[in-house]
Amino acid sequence: MKVNGKHVILSLVLLVTGFILAISYQFAKEHQDTNPITQRQWRHEDELRNNIILEQAINRNLQEDLRGYQTQLREIETQISDLTVEQEVRVASLIEDLDRLRKLVGTVKVKGPGIEVTLADSSYIPDGANPNDYIVHEEQIQKVVQELLVAGAEAVAINGYRLSNNSFIQCIGPVIYIDGYTSYAPFVITAIGDPLNLEGSMTLPGGVRDQLVNDFIEVRMQQKNEIIMEPYLAESR
Repeated sequence: MKVNGKHVILSLVLLVTGFILAISYQFAKEHQDTNPITQRQWRHEDELRNNIILEQAINRNLQEDLRGYQTQLREIETQISDLTVEQEVRVASLIEDLDRLRKLVGTVKVKGPGIEVTLADSSYIPDGANPNDYIVHEEQIQKVVQELLVAGAEAVAINGYRLSNNSFIQCIGPVIYIDGYTSYAPFVITAIGDPLNLEGSMTLPGGVRDQLVNDFIEVRMQQKNEIIMEPYLAESR
């Protein structure tokens, strides 16, 4: 049989078409195999994105509350400035309370002696134990912060993040969120106040330090001659 040009062209077209179909099938199969991984990654990223949005919303609400407290403080200070000399004597203690409140709220820079408390995850985890039982959690950090405030701390910070009266601490696995900021162990808690009183309160028998040690947390404390903390949120914001 004589093969003419049309047969050759038709054969080439069929050959190319078959090759394209084979490549398309292989690509579709590979894409289908990897698609579940892509979907899992997308769901994970979407969950993280939603968590970030939630934390940002909470942080904005806290900032609004703080601005409200700042406004109240300015109003009280204005009222005090209008008092007579006789009235000023009677409100001397109120001025001291306001100064302490400003420090606790975090609106002013604070400098002075204090202590530094470091909480670290346990360096030893027995075989078969749950690692989650050997890391620092939010309730342990809160326990230290509350003890320091009760002992007279004027200001407290965690890993450099200044705390206010509305600060929140949230634990997600080994990560701690402090007012929406991510922080990792070891957690260094600094407090401004009388170093002897602060350390003495932490080291009471059966107190906070002993409780943390029983929870397999490594605790270190050190007195500081000077600690400087910047305002939590500038009033001009």
